[in-house]
Amino acid sequence: MKVVNTQSISKPVILLKMLQNGTLAAVNSDSIVRILNPENLSLVSGFKVGITHQRYRNRVLDYSYDSKYLATLSATAKESVLYSTQTKKTIGAVKRHQGEVSCVGIDTKSRYMFSCGDDGKTFAMDVKSGKLMFTMSRHADSVNDIAFSENGNWAATASYDRKISLFNLVTMSPKEKYIGHSAPVMKLKFLTNSRLLSIDRNSVANIWDIYQDRIIHKLEGVHDAVTQICVAKDENIFFLAGELGYIMLYQLDTYEQLSQNYIKFSSIITALEYDADTKHLLVGTEDGFIYRYNIYEGMDKLKGLLQHKQFKEIQEEVKKNPVLKFTQISELVANFWENSLNKAKILLQNGDKKTAQSLLADFQKIPAKNSVIKKLFHDYENFEKFKQAVKNNKLVVAYNLAATYPTYRESKVFKVLESCWKKTLVTAQKYALDPKGMTQALELLNAYRGISEKTIFIQDVLKKGDLYKRFRNALGRKDFKICFELAKRNPFLKEFPEYDSLVQYSHTLNHKVEKLLANGDIHIAIKFLRQLVDFPEYQEKAQREIDSLDHRQKFFNAVQEDNLVLAYNMLDTTEELLTTKDGQRLQEEWNQALENAETCAARGDTMCVQEKLEKYMKIQSKYRAIATIFAWAYMVQLEQAFRKNASQSELEHGIKNYVLNFGLSEQIENFDAFVKRKYPESKLNLEFLTKGSLSMWRPSMIVKSILD
Repeated sequence: MKVVNTQSISKPVILLKMLQNGTLAAVNSDSIVRILNPENLSLVSGFKVGITHQRYRNRVLDYSYDSKYLATLSATAKESVLYSTQTKKTIGAVKRHQGEVSCVGIDTKSRYMFSCGDDGKTFAMDVKSGKLMFTMSRHADSVNDIAFSENGNWAATASYDRKISLFNLVTMSPKEKYIGHSAPVMKLKFLTNSRLLSIDRNSVANIWDIYQDRIIHKLEGVHDAVTQICVAKDENIFFLAGELGYIMLYQLDTYEQLSQNYIKFSSIITALEYDADTKHLLVGTEDGFIYRYNIYEGMDKLKGLLQHKQFKEIQEEVKKNPVLKFTQISELVANFWENSLNKAKILLQNGDKKTAQSLLADFQKIPAKNSVIKKLFHDYENFEKFKQAVKNNKLVVAYNLAATYPTYRESKVFKVLESCWKKTLVTAQKYALDPKGMTQALELLNAYRGISEKTIFIQDVLKKGDLYKRFRNALGRKDFKICFELAKRNPFLKEFPEYDSLVQYSHTLNHKVEKLLANGDIHIAIKFLRQLVDFPEYQEKAQREIDSLDHRQKFFNAVQEDNLVLAYNMLDTTEELLTTKDGQRLQEEWNQALENAETCAARGDTMCVQEKLEKYMKIQSKYRAIATIFAWAYMVQLEQAFRKNASQSELEHGIKNYVLNFGLSEQIENFDAFVKRKYPESKLNLEFLTKGSLSMWRPSMIVKSILD
């Protein structure tokens, strides 16, 4: 791969991030922020933060997608700090880690800054107010990485304790920790909204389905300690950067490794980003350089090679740059090869070897294709013998040749041969059903004796006539389940035309369903899907579609009837509903209400919070998120009371109420410590208090002031 262009930023590149406005944020280890034009890496603007990072293997700095915020570890790594990129002022800092901060992150919707520490704790700060809002599930050891889903619904942390913690940012609730690594988990990346890639210190890479809560694939070919992960979802690929300077390339849907050394650098790769607009890969290195690569390098050359049918040269270009495998040109070449091969087979069946050779000549330069071509011509040397055997009714010879050369089975001659067999089988079955006709059945089938692949069918036809009757009767009643069950247990039934008709009917039914769904005719589609579920080939797909459509219909009905309780409860448990227009609208309304409530909570105004969230107070799936906002508001009230020199008894009463409502948290424990420093005579012991929890909180517990 050739570099399109490069840019030096003097010190190690610790962050490359494409922003919402189409620019590229590039930050070096001295926290000098450069906003670049990604097309040529020219400087658009920039500023200095003034913090030097000596360690940057973890994410020690992050820039929000909307370009409004920057999160970073402090110079001592004892705290994390959030800055406004517009005012260049500090919004807030997290100083509550017991030990050093290990990594930071800003979620994809630019709502929270997350601060992760060596103490296993992860704090979430509201980016607007700079106030600590909630904490994620604690790890038993240092947190190494944090990742966010593209839709902003999930946050995940990886730890030295070998576990992965997942947190739902919609419902503000944690999922159970994922255990699937035998070494510390070092890197995380959401490949899609539902698939999470985790890589441990031993370079074991697992891909998780977060809805099924299980590992769905183990990535092969990770030969190095991974430093960076980057996804190009629209191109169906993703990249892993290794400590030795290699970039590995993978296919996103199959997880196949396309290249183990797609690009090689002499310096450690410290940042990786993909620009979807230009289709360029951006690489930052420890020696302070940013490189830009066109992932479709060689595309223009491919077009010229295709015009001259230089297929070997095309394959060589694709080998140099495997991303070209996903281009239209590669697809055209693959189709041209298949079509040419099929045409050559027909020519060989008609004895026209010369034209067949001419047709495939352009592919003979490719070793893999040439071996296929050679085998094809070798196999068809006996095709005339096969034709004569069929013509002269030498069935044993014909079927033996077809078994030796499977490509003959694609020919018209073989199809005629099989058609005769099926007709004979049907006629013989009719005779066999009549005790007096058994002799005639045997005479009909006698020509096929000695053909091993037909022997079992002949025996079944002669002995299992009643099963054939049951099969036909079930087919007449449209009891397709019984039909397939009988055919599964008795393969000879698959040789009859009735079975072929049954399979063809399933294909027709599936095509109808796809057309109806595309046209939005849901009710009729469901009717056909309920039939299609009886066909093994489509059973799983049809049932999934039925469940999905039933769920969607129930959701749409809830929205139409203004049943927000049911609609939101469904929305919060079934993420695919977020792809619908109604789902997106409801989610946006909730996000806006939450944002407004957070503004109120930052002032400690619980009545304002209640007003902003009033329409959601009956929605159970929102309770934990609402509880989190109220807990924040009450915490602000306690801090305000402390600053106003409230009495010891007032503050202790407030602490008791808080713990009774929400249980113990980092916030209340730290506040209790402040109170005890001011009032050392305090005998309050948090461990002895009656404790509530966020999960048990209900709207009926709302009070104007936590001090009351």
